[in-house]
Amino acid sequence: MDVKYDLTSYVRVLKMASTPSWEEFSQVALIAGAGVVLVGILGFAIFAVMELLPGGV
Repeated sequence: MDVKYDLTSYVRVLKMASTPSWEEFSQVALIAGAGVVLVGILGFAIFAVMELLPGGV
């Protein structure tokens, strides 16, 4: 394990990274929020089906 080479590559990546613009950040947040809502709806639908079936939890 070459620590000096690893640190150099990490520093290079950090120098290339930049802060996203507000438009880019809001778009990513919107997509992530939509994913959370979709997973929640799917979970609720599974729960509702399990409650309607005979012998549900």
